[in-house]
Amino acid sequence: MTMTTRDQTFQDTAQALGYSFDGELKIGGHYSPLVRDGHTLYISGQIPRVQNEVVVTGRVGTDTDLQQAQLAAQICTMRALALVQRELGTLDKVRTVLRITVYVQCAENFTQHSEVADGASHLLSRILGDAGTHTRTSVGVYQLPKNASVELDMVVSECPELVAHSDSSTHF
Repeated sequence: MTMTTRDQTFQDTAQALGYSFDGELKIGGHYSPLVRDGHTLYISGQIPRVQNEVVVTGRVGTDTDLQQAQLAAQICTMRALALVQRELGTLDKVRTVLRITVYVQCAENFTQHSEVADGASHLLSRILGDAGTHTRTSVGVYQLPKNASVELDMVVSECPELVAHSDSSTHF
C-alpha cells in the first residue's frame, strides 16, 4: 500500500480545483506573507488570487453565491498552504493548523459566514488530516482588498521533531 504525502494531496487538490499554486504568489503590499517565530508560522491574509487575477470578487449574497465563496476560501487556503510548504520544504512538517480567520465581503442580509469558512476547513482536513483541525473565526465585512469575496489568514505550528537545525526567526 502506497502512502500519499500531504504534498501529493496538495498537488492533487490544486489539480482538482483547476488552478496551479506553483511559481510566485503575488502579494499586494509592503509586508511579509509569512513570518516564523520559533516553530509557529503566521501567514498573512490571502485573497483568491491565481497568478495576477482575483478569481472570485464581489459581495457574497448579491454578486456571488455561497458555492463560489467556498471556492474562494479554498483558493485562499491553497495559497496559504503553498507559502507554508515553501517555508518548511514539505507539508509533512505541519504539526497542526492552530487557527484560521475567514473574512467574507458580504451583502447586508448574508449570514452564512461559517458555511463559507467550511470550504477552507474541509480542504485543510483533506490535505493535512488531523493536523488540519483548527480553531476558526469567520466574519462578515464591508470590503476586502481588490474586491475579493474572501480573505483568509492562518497560524500553523511546525513539528519540531522533523526539523533539523533551522533558523528560528526566518522572514519569508
